[in-house]
Amino acid sequence: MNTVLVIILVLVGVALLVTELFLIPGFGLPGIAGFISIVGGVFCAYFYLGATAGHITLVSSLILCAIAIYIFIRSKMLDKMALRENITSKVNLIDGIDIKVGDKGITISRLAPMGKVRIADYDIEAKSYEAFIDQQTPIEVVALEGNTVIVKPC
Repeated sequence: MNTVLVIILVLVGVALLVTELFLIPGFGLPGIAGFISIVGGVFCAYFYLGATAGHITLVSSLILCAIAIYIFIRSKMLDKMALRENITSKVNLIDGIDIKVGDKGITISRLAPMGKVRIADYDIEAKSYEAFIDQQTPIEVVALEGNTVIVKPC
């Protein structure tokens, strides 16, 4: 019975650690439970089955963890979980657009604090200078910082 308990604790611990490493982001409950389960299995082996069985359990649990991680990495499971999308969006470039401080326009979407505005027949992303600005509100360009147009309500 004690041998079965040790084997179950080690196997559950390895399964929880592999789950934590590859399926659940961060280090949380499954990782802690897996570590405690493996340590509990090794402790039970030392306490109930003797030092030799404890040494064998300790070494075999480390080897089992390494094998499980290796098998999971080599399997096609990680390929199925990986993101394969190409990003086709572009950064809001205002270099080729003739916008200057003091230009007036209107908001296309709500600025909270970022949103779309129309200035000089160009639809661009803009940032609110003060607070949220509702849709269809007249705005004025306050500053140009890099590729960011900063506006305030008129």
